[in-house]
Order: sequence, then structure tokens, then C-alpha cells
Amino acid sequence: MNRRLLVVDDDPAIVRVLKAIFVREGFEVLTADDGEAALIEAAAGDPLIAIVDLELPKLDGTQVLERLKASNPGLPVVMLTGRNDAKTAVRAMRLGAADYVTKPFDPEEISLVVARALEARALVSEVQDLRRRAGGGGLEVQMGPGAAVQRIIEQVRTVAATSFSVLILGETGTGKELVAAALHRESERHAKPFVALDCGAIPEALLESELFGHEKGAFTGADRRRSGHFHVAENGTMFLDEIGNLPLGLQAKLLRVLESRQLQAVGASQPMAIDVRFIAATNNDLQARVKDGQFRSDLYFRLAQYTIHLPPLRGRTEDIPHLAERFMREVSVELRRPVAEIAPDALDLLRRHSWPGNVRELRNVVRQAVLESKEPRLDLATIQRSLGAAGAPPSEASGTRASSQSLKDAADHAAREAERQAISDALRATHGNKSGAARALKTDFKTLHVKMKSLGIQARDFEV
Repeated sequence: MNRRLLVVDDDPAIVRVLKAIFVREGFEVLTADDGEAALIEAAAGDPLIAIVDLELPKLDGTQVLERLKASNPGLPVVMLTGRNDAKTAVRAMRLGAADYVTKPFDPEEISLVVARALEARALVSEVQDLRRRAGGGGLEVQMGPGAAVQRIIEQVRTVAATSFSVLILGETGTGKELVAAALHRESERHAKPFVALDCGAIPEALLESELFGHEKGAFTGADRRRSGHFHVAENGTMFLDEIGNLPLGLQAKLLRVLESRQLQAVGASQPMAIDVRFIAATNNDLQARVKDGQFRSDLYFRLAQYTIHLPPLRGRTEDIPHLAERFMREVSVELRRPVAEIAPDALDLLRRHSWPGNVRELRNVVRQAVLESKEPRLDLATIQRSLGAAGAPPSEASGTRASSQSLKDAADHAAREAERQAISDALRATHGNKSGAARALKTDFKTLHVKMKSLGIQARDFEV
């Protein structure tokens, strides 16, 4: 079995320490002292995981990360950073780094980070295999077998082969990105990049550079040329999620790109031609925003050459058993829990819930239920606890829960929820970095790691 670990650092002392740590753990440690050597070593040695310093000669750490991920997307890469380089480390996380560790590091901390990254890689492979065996991961598998999903599948097949821009409408958590990915997968561009960007997740000041790219010296801090998301999606598909959050100034620039098929990077003197298929999505009423002057009508009609409406989960309850059982199987594999069945009365409760958070809420409820279940079957009580008061019918919500929960149970539940909230807040503030979160919470890394595992919290859910 491959147990090769690549260490990339130009400090011989750091390399010696890391080699000593991981040789003891049974790894064959490959080393490189600059960016170019790292790429050569990775190509020849096929490592299972890499630890890469951000500050390297010839190619810096983020360039090494980008090239490693381009050649081997499944390779976990842990970044090493100095204490004053947190912004670059966060950018590295956005480029696909598994985690980052601040120098000087604790041997136990970096060992745990590597173990977690390898565990995540193994789980991703296992879940992907489970999805393949369950039916290939198409929309019917991902969303359900009901009539509404069949209609969506027909719409995807109708428009995928065209060059139409597509607007996907639906509440948060209904699966808009799944449909966008299916459109790309069914199109002639399927072998080219599918690039997704949440227009509401990036500060307005950085959004233009993220979309269009920039030239070296275009603004303070632009120390090198950078390609934007539109350029990365060349010959493929660009998915603009939450398009309603796009500022008016950028709406005009996006419209020019759509009409001229050319884009001009920030600081560039000439535009360049692009070939990109655009898909947009929103949970807003865009027509209402057009009337209010918050969204350009010409951009709306340019994006909505074809529109797909996704119904909320409460409008397709026939899909709930399929989705609940699918999520149950996936999290059982992830957590190594032998949960294989959902009781009929528990499924009935899931069907009757209103699901304001749609499929995303259902997934979270099932994940928490599997985590807390002590039996191979999810029973009604476990599902009720995961749903909370909203899971009980209105006539039962107050009386039944009050009489079935002891004071100790209530206190334990409140303590767990308080811990969950505090850890989530810290991870959100550090963009998913567990080392930074542990420092903010004034606890050690190992304790945080154990708490997160018991609460079912995953750092990657908080990455920027």
C-alpha cells in the first residue's frame, strides 16, 4: 500500500523534524526544497499526501498547490505558514488545500491534521464508490424518483446540448448546483471545466478580480497576474450561484461579457475572447428585483434564455424516503456506524415536516440522527430529537416533548448545542482552520478535534 508523504520546505531543520515524525508513523517520506523540485518529486513518487510550505524558492507554495491539484485533484495538500501569513493560507484553502498549520507547529497537531486529511480522502473515495454503486450519481439518485424530479431531468436533457444561458430558480437547499452540474455533464462541454462561484460569498471589492482576473500591478497587492473564474472556465461552464447578489456595476460588465463573448481583466489594456456557457441561479425573485431597480432587466433576459424552477422539498414529499435513506447510507459509511434502516413511523414524521431548509436541512437531520443513534435502525425518538420541536405535529409539540424529556436530558442537549454553536462560530471566523479555532476557543487542538467528531462538525463546511 502507498504510504508516501511528500514534504516541501527549504528549511532543512523543518524537513528533518517532519521526516522524523512521519517515518515513525510508517510513512516513506519524500522531500523537496523548492517548488520545481516538488513537482518533479510528486510526478515520480505519486505521494499519498503532501505538506507544502507557503514560502518556497522558484515556485511559491500556492503555485505548487495549484499544479499538484491540477495533476491530481484527490491529493490532500497541507500548507505550512508563518503566523503573519493567514490571508495567504486562507487563499490556499480556497485553492483546494486540505488544511494549514502555523509554524512553529506541535508534532501531535500536524500528525492529527495529516491523519484527518487522509481520513477525509478515504471517506470521499468510499462515498463516491457508494454513489456509483447506487446508480451513478445522476439527478434521480441525487434528488429522488418523483414526478417533479423527472420533469427537471427532461428539462436538463432538452437544454443541455444547446448554447442557451440557463437560469435556475429555487429556494435555498433545493439542489440548484446539482442541476447546474447535470447540465454541464449532459452537454458537449462535459470534458471541460465546471466552475462554480457564489456571488454572495465574496466581498464586493474582490468580486471583479475574482471573476475577470487582474494584471500585475492593477491595484495594491496585485503582485502578479491572476486568471479569473471566467478564464478558468474556458470552453466549459461557468455557474454563478446567487446571481441576485451581484452588484449593479458588475451586472453591466457581466452583460457585456455575455453579449460580446469577450472579457477584460482588471488592469488589462485589451479584451480577450472567451468561450464559456453560463448558468445562473438564485433564491430571490429576480423579476421583483428588476422592478425595484436592483437587477438589470437586460441581464435578466440574457441569463433567462431558459428557466428551470426547482420545487421546495415540501412540494415533492414522495422523494423524502429516497433522500433520507441515501443520506443515512452515506453518513453511516463516513462515521463507520452500522445504521441500515429508518423506522416507518420515523419516515412518516420526515414526510410531514415542512422543511424550510429543504434538502440541506433533511441531510443535516439524518446526519445528526445517525451520529446519535445507538441502534442499527433510526427510530422515531431519534428523528424527533434531531428535528427538534419543529419535528412534532403542532398539537403535540409542547405537551409530548415536555413530558418525554428529563431535566438532565434538556441540560445535556443545551450543553451540546452551546458547544456546537461556539465551535461553529470559531470555525466560521477562521474559515475552517481548526488550529486557529482551537486558539480562539482557548482549548487544545486534540480536544477540538474530538469535540468536532462527536458533534458531526466538519471544518470543510466553513472554508471560504
